Amino acid sequence: MARVGIDAGGTLIKVVYEEKGYLHYKYYPISKEKELLQWLQIFHSPAQFILTGGRAEALKQKMAEAKIVDEFSVICAGANYLLKEEGKQRSEYLLMNVGTGTSFFIHKNEKSERVLGTGLGGGTFIGLGKLLTGKSTFAQLADLAGDGSKEEIDVLVKDIYESSSSPIDGNLTASNFGKAIFVQGGASDKAAALTNMIAENLMLLAMLLIEKHSLSTIVFSGSGVSRHDYFQTRLAEFSNMFGYEAIFLERGKYSGAVGALLSANR
Repeated sequence: MARVGIDAGGTLIKVVYEEKGYLHYKYYPISKEKELLQWLQIFHSPAQFILTGGRAEALKQKMAEAKIVDEFSVICAGANYLLKEEGKQRSEYLLMNVGTGTSFFIHKNEKSERVLGTGLGGGTFIGLGKLLTGKSTFAQLADLAGDGSKEEIDVLVKDIYESSSSPIDGNLTASNFGKAIFVQGGASDKAAALTNMIAENLMLLAMLLIEKHSLSTIVFSGSGVSRHDYFQTRLAEFSNMFGYEAIFLERGKYSGAVGALLSANR
């Protein structure tokens, strides 16, 4: 029987299915749930459906035959599989999974454990982004951020010290959105500053964890990372600044769905 792993998140439903020995990847926005169910009925029935994610229970009400697995227990399994598939396998790492919010996992000694979570994530980006720019989709806001400059909105360390020498890198942020007191700023600059604020604060949490657990590699996954080039750039810059290896999974938004599918083997 065919197997289908489904990660029903707050904004996207990610689907991974096995066909002729290969995994195939597909996603739907949450607003297209009806189309997803129709597609599954036509192309994958009968099948073994394994659900995970925050909306798994709601989705199961329309898929009585489906099984639900715990999201946190399968995300690392999926990320580990994708690392191997993409030729980026590491024995120890911190996994930062950015979805609507963000979860941090430690993978060490062949075991994975969720160690921290925060409400900062893709939902923050969309919600605050709409309030700041009027744009309401992740793609629109990500495109805006790529065209903007955080320096137009953020107060940098070099802005404070001006001509005097700075005790730390002058390009670091002294105050997120600090210049908004004096300048209006364009929509793209606001989106860039918002991206920077989220990236900086997530990396601060990552730094605490990576030092505590004596790691040197951060693996990034989740739909909040994979669809936002400027966000990836900022995360990579912060990682490099502090000497950490940054690995971005090409199919990182499917970590949960892959892990759900793999759980059928256990």
